[in-house]
Amino acid sequence: MAAQTLAEAAVIEGNYSVAFPFFGAERRGAPVLAFTRIDSGKIYSKTQVYYPDCVVVLDDSLLDTIDVVSGLKPEGFVVINSKDVPEDIDLGMEVQTGAVDATSVALEILKAPITNTAILGAFAKVTGIVSIGSIEEAIKRRFGEKLGEKIGERNALAARTAYGRVVSGKSMGVKRLEVKKQWLPRYQEIPVGGALVKGKTSAGLIGPGSFIENKVSGWATFRPVRDREKCTMCLLCWLYCPEGTIIRISDKGDLMTNYDYCKGCGICANECPVDAIKMVRARV
Repeated sequence: MAAQTLAEAAVIEGNYSVAFPFFGAERRGAPVLAFTRIDSGKIYSKTQVYYPDCVVVLDDSLLDTIDVVSGLKPEGFVVINSKDVPEDIDLGMEVQTGAVDATSVALEILKAPITNTAILGAFAKVTGIVSIGSIEEAIKRRFGEKLGEKIGERNALAARTAYGRVVSGKSMGVKRLEVKKQWLPRYQEIPVGGALVKGKTSAGLIGPGSFIENKVSGWATFRPVRDREKCTMCLLCWLYCPEGTIIRISDKGDLMTNYDYCKGCGICANECPVDAIKMVRARV
């Protein structure tokens, strides 16, 4: 939605623009990519962007696992959702950076940790590629059409608020992230029917059970906390958890949430019939 809204803002100003996402079968909360191209002339390239002029990072926990500035041009920009000032953010390269606590802006104005519209306001301030006025208009159009006029206006306000709170500077370039290995099998290695079985590759485990190598605790903005006094042990949370992070402790007759693999989706809290699970802020 952020990439598409940015493209619409560029079109409002008389430019050409295309936007598209890139993701696999991840559930909500998993890292995904989206791309936007903006030009004064017609755009014919439909591939993903390998050498961007600007990188927008909606969650700074990605910095620990992903080289977010891979391919970024030396004269480019980074816009990042972070409480830290740019000089304290290590991106692996020194680059002009704009930082804003978009999560807090979203919680304050939208009452939900949805940062895509707030970060667009920061993008307008840091890059100057599109104006904040065009961003607000594009947000009202796109979000207003889908979710209603009032929600469109609130999202536009989130963008304007983030625009005013951006801190600009240069990031650090100290760390060096290793490129994560990928499993790229030959066609002879792909199981009949495309169904994977558990196995070990040069890139790590694949197939059923491979989640144990992919700790996702840093993805969650909120995490579930259970009130043992209210809990009736109905086990609906255990049944509905899409990641299997709720563990039954048989000898104690209790439940435990493994936060290493909890993405903070909130399904358990939503399904609890006695309101014994609350979602609390995971990172302060």
